[in-house]
Amino acid sequence: MILSRRGFVRGLVASILASLTVPFMLRVAYMLPRRRYTRAGVGMKGKHVLLPMPKLKGTVTVEEAIANRRSIRDYTDDPIELWELGQVLWAAYGISETRNEFHTSPSAGATYPLEVYVVVHPRGVKLPQDSFLEPGSYHYDPRTHSLRLVKPGDLSVELYRAAVEQEWVLNAKANLVFTAVFERTMARYGQRGERYVWIEVGHAGQNVYLQAQSLGLATVAIGAFYDEWVREIIGAPPNHRPAYIMPLARPAWRYRLAREDLEAYIQRHRGT
Repeated sequence: MILSRRGFVRGLVASILASLTVPFMLRVAYMLPRRRYTRAGVGMKGKHVLLPMPKLKGTVTVEEAIANRRSIRDYTDDPIELWELGQVLWAAYGISETRNEFHTSPSAGATYPLEVYVVVHPRGVKLPQDSFLEPGSYHYDPRTHSLRLVKPGDLSVELYRAAVEQEWVLNAKANLVFTAVFERTMARYGQRGERYVWIEVGHAGQNVYLQAQSLGLATVAIGAFYDEWVREIIGAPPNHRPAYIMPLARPAWRYRLAREDLEAYIQRHRGT
C-alpha cells in the first residue's frame, strides 16, 4: 500500500512522539523560556506597607537552626516586630537573585507558583513608633518586599474556625497562608507539575521554620483546614489555592539540643 505524503508525515511525527521519554520531555520543558508572572492586581487597591530591608546575616548558624527547630504551638502574648515579619516573608519566598528574579525557595523551571498572604491579628505586629499594623489580610509582593492590604479587619477567629479550631492559629500574632497557582507550573510540566508545586510548598515552609528559629520566633506547619473557606477569608482570587497555614508568634518555650546528648544517642545506637 502506498502512503500519501500527508499520511507519511503524520506517521513519522507520531513515531517520534512515541519514542520520547519522560526525562527527555522534562529537559525540553526546562529549556523553554521562563514565563514571568505579574502579581499586580492582587490587593493592589489596599494599604501599602513597605517592609524593612531583609537582613543577610544573623547570629544563629544554619546548624543551630536545624538542630533546634521544632513545631511550637504554645505562644506568649507579646507581639512580633514588623521587621521580623518581613524577614520571615523574605526567607520564605523573597528575591535572592536580582538579575533573574530567583526566589529564596527552589522552584521547578523557576515558575514560582506560590503566593503568600499574611493574616495579621489585632495588636499582633508592632511598628517602630509603638503602634501596630492594622489587622487584616495582606498579600506579600517579593519584588518590592512589601505588603498590600487585601481585606481589612480582625480575621483571626474566622481563620481559626476554618482551620478546624486549632488554637495555635487563634493565639498567633500573624498567620502566613501559602497559596498555589498550579497552572503556572502545570502549563510547563503538565500533570507532573502538580507534584512540583507541593514540593515547593515544603521548601518555603522549611525556610519559615529555620528563619523563625533563628529569630527566636515560633511556628508550626498546618495542613488541616477548609480550603475554599480559607481562600475567601484572605480575599484571594479563585485560582490561589491555599496550601499551608503557618502561625507566627513568640514561643512560650524553647528547645535546645545539647551536643553531648546527640553524641551519646548516636554512640548508643552504634553499640559503642
